[in-house]
Amino acid sequence: MPKGEGKTVAQNKKAYHDYFIEETYEAGIVLQGTEIKAIRAGRVNLKDAFARIQNGEVFLYNMHVSPYEQGNRYNHDPLRTRKLLLHKKQISKLIGETKEEGYSLVPVKLYLKNGYAKVLIGLARGKKKYDKREDLKKKEAKRDIERAFRDRQKI
Repeated sequence: MPKGEGKTVAQNKKAYHDYFIEETYEAGIVLQGTEIKAIRAGRVNLKDAFARIQNGEVFLYNMHVSPYEQGNRYNHDPLRTRKLLLHKKQISKLIGETKEEGYSLVPVKLYLKNGYAKVLIGLARGKKKYDKREDLKKKEAKRDIERAFRDRQKI
């Protein structure tokens, strides 16, 4: 099964707008009791999330998982730091690549695969303002071409 396959729960569309995603890695997440229930219900937001490497381990910050309604006192902190599960070789490779100027780790997608919550983290390089404008122009041109093609098909 290729990376990023499974039931998609949340996507970080802002990541593709703000960064060039050069490489992606599939990682498991260490969760507490009611978090997986909230994730299965789709109550998760990756918008401002980022990953950081500390002491040879990868942690995910600012991923908002809403409290589970039926969780009462067993509920979790919505913005707590969560540990990501990666192979040691992958972590050592990421350490070398994130040391370079302008590179960071950004979660791209959260999905369920074989009953487990997985996150697709991307090695990202920040875009400049003119890069973002260029992408918007390309997207608009592609949309115009598709619209013209569709209109032509109707005739």
